Amino acid sequence: MRPSALPGLAVSSEDQRAEPAACPILLEPLAELAAACCSQLGVVADAELSLTLVDPTAIADLNERYMGKAGPTDVLSFPVDDPDHVPAGAGGPPQMLGDIVICPEVAATNAPDHAGTLEDELALLVVHGVLHLLGHDHIDHADAVRMHQQERSLLAALHRPVDLPEHRDTIGPAGDRPSAPGATP
Repeated sequence: MRPSALPGLAVSSEDQRAEPAACPILLEPLAELAAACCSQLGVVADAELSLTLVDPTAIADLNERYMGKAGPTDVLSFPVDDPDHVPAGAGGPPQMLGDIVICPEVAATNAPDHAGTLEDELALLVVHGVLHLLGHDHIDHADAVRMHQQERSLLAALHRPVDLPEHRDTIGPAGDRPSAPGATP
């Protein structure tokens, strides 16, 4: 596990894939992007999150168990502490933001029709996951539009501008809700 930290924020990252060489990914830039997103979104207290890369089989198992959906997906987020109660400053115990689980192989398949490149798709998935950990969602159309705008803004500010399609299959249809607490696509 590799820790990446900004003052007050720790991001642990791990590649749990059986064959990471099949789709090589540098974890450090993704962890740094997650930390920068948290900072940009106002996380000022001591906080922690994890970023894990997994195989299609592992994410399909998580997708079935927590979302009630068959098959692999690109990203799942598992918020831990209530994002509405993020402490205002340092001094207390770290805020446990949660876990972001990404499947690079699914991201690679989606990238050409979505963010364009695997690097941009992974950056989008990190931003998407952080937004979920901080309480953002795309349950209805208005929420989806707001979240999509935040993704574009954060990518432009912290990664590079990415031309995303207006409607994305990876976020699921409006009204899509997790069947188990704590998981969001």
